[in-house]
Amino acid sequence: MFEKLKLVWTVVNRPSVHYSLGFLTLGGFVAGVIFWGGFNTALEVTNQEKFCIGCHEMENNVYQELQSTIHFTNRSGVRATCPDCHVPHNWTDKIARKMQASKEVWGKVFGTISTREKFEAKRRELAEHEWDRLKANDSLECRNCHNFDYMDFTRQSKRASQMHSTSLASGEKTCIDCHKGIAHQLPDMAGVEGF
Repeated sequence: MFEKLKLVWTVVNRPSVHYSLGFLTLGGFVAGVIFWGGFNTALEVTNQEKFCIGCHEMENNVYQELQSTIHFTNRSGVRATCPDCHVPHNWTDKIARKMQASKEVWGKVFGTISTREKFEAKRRELAEHEWDRLKANDSLECRNCHNFDYMDFTRQSKRASQMHSTSLASGEKTCIDCHKGIAHQLPDMAGVEGF
């Protein structure tokens, strides 16, 4: 047993050209911890409303619209921020969404939505991307706060109660199918099912 430990120590302590394997392993571990800490810090910074509205395209358009909705101000004092609705909470889904969002930075860089007019011209396309994303993940971000199991159908309107207890319960529809425009103004809805 002692001989095996001595052999391991010799291998770890032996230089690989200039540095020992132990030093390289420890250095790699420390570098990994620093990288991981920096990565998670950057992830958290980019997952705050302050970051989201840091560019005037978002602050002057969709953020202004959000402020007049129930998701911004309501009787309970619970407020949804941009990442609550646009970034999944699960880590792997969040990373996938962040990679997808990095593509959206091109809109900022190239000024494709830099004015209100340009934004309005692309509103339908942008909205459809979000609707498709939410449809594909069964409105995961909505369900992070709104749990079907805890809905009190007696406190909902007759239409909402009927739709939730049938279409939503069966999986035929998901939240975004009926709640488009819940936090932002709708684009021209010509040709969109249900409108």
